Amino acid sequence: MIYWAPFLHFYQPPTQFHAILKKIANESYRPLLKMLLTHPTSRLTANICGVLTEMLNDHGYTDIIDSICELGQKGQIEFVDSAKYHAILPLIPEEETKRQIEQNRQTNSYFFKDSYKPTGFFPPEMCYSDDVAVLLHKMGYKWILISGIACSENWPLDVIHKTRSGINVFYRDDIISNKISFHNINSTTFIIELLDLNKSRAKNDTYVITAMDAETFGHHIQNWEKLFLAEAYEIIEGITNHKDLKQRTDLADMYKKIQEGIKEEQIEVVTISELLQKFPTRDAKAPFPSSWSSTGADLQNNNFYPLWQDPSNVVHSLQWEHVNICFELIEKANQLKSNQESKRFYEIARLLLDRAIHSCQFWWANKKYGLWDMNLINKGLMMQEEVIVNAFRSIKSSDGPTDIKTQFYYKWVASRSIASKIRDQLFL
Repeated sequence: MIYWAPFLHFYQPPTQFHAILKKIANESYRPLLKMLLTHPTSRLTANICGVLTEMLNDHGYTDIIDSICELGQKGQIEFVDSAKYHAILPLIPEEETKRQIEQNRQTNSYFFKDSYKPTGFFPPEMCYSDDVAVLLHKMGYKWILISGIACSENWPLDVIHKTRSGINVFYRDDIISNKISFHNINSTTFIIELLDLNKSRAKNDTYVITAMDAETFGHHIQNWEKLFLAEAYEIIEGITNHKDLKQRTDLADMYKKIQEGIKEEQIEVVTISELLQKFPTRDAKAPFPSSWSSTGADLQNNNFYPLWQDPSNVVHSLQWEHVNICFELIEKANQLKSNQESKRFYEIARLLLDRAIHSCQFWWANKKYGLWDMNLINKGLMMQEEVIVNAFRSIKSSDGPTDIKTQFYYKWVASRSIASKIRDQLFL
């Protein structure tokens, strides 16, 4: 038996334009969810970042929320947790990580009701570090899903790795997942690959996890929810029920494979948590720090999160210098808030910071990879500037010592200089 656990990641940044959100909702979310509802045997594990859940509600797309909730209640979708505003968790302080996770659970629990009972975790962009794993274990999560590039041992097909952090680790099959994401495989070929994989390890059951953005289906690749996902579900259902596939002319290769001896193999679609019930766990080495965009060369160069904090990227260096000033001012404002005015401006800054550290502004600052959008970089920077202005106003209006206020005034001045340097880079 081979178990296939498909995973989808739903996310849009807090800076997303209404027109683009509408386009994605119509091209991807609605057709994808409709397809799942019309295939009651379909199963998948999914993360939807709380910021997107709120945006769908605020823009009147409550039918999408209702469909996701219905799939969760029917057991077709297993929910996992993540960071509400899609921050890169290894790059921010632990207290910020914990806050983002708690906010995500609170938001999604409100909208998805009792169907939202996550035991697993998806770190944004699959950015992994041991520190994040330790925190997740402390917070009660049973497992984490990360990129296959992070695997530091033999590839686990029939066993689940458990690290010293105490959390179970599942690895995305990067090769198969990328074939699906970039339209380099069709449903029948995908099923053949799964069957061949299991045939090569006939002594044991095996499992494969594929993971990609939900927007892949319908938005990035038109009708892909029908041409790939729906067909894959239908083929697997046909194999499971021993239907006569010979009548399907588009399954000629599949039928030939089955006739040659793979017919006895079975495929079952499961959620990731179900794998814990079907496969043993064993102690394993810690995964490598990495993301689902990291390469082997990146890891060798200790460039673990290249699309978000590349040491050779001038804009990244300036962005994180600016973000770190945000963290410093927020921390000091929290310590000094002592009257109604200082508390009010601290609360404003605190709420703004959650959104201001979303990942997209860094992702779109990668000219060498052809990823460059000056508007999204600038929108993220403006959000950070709002944090700094309100946090400094909180400090200045507090009853704190004058020398501390002067010290943080100069940090505010420094932040303005850094912001100017970032904007200069937008036009180089």
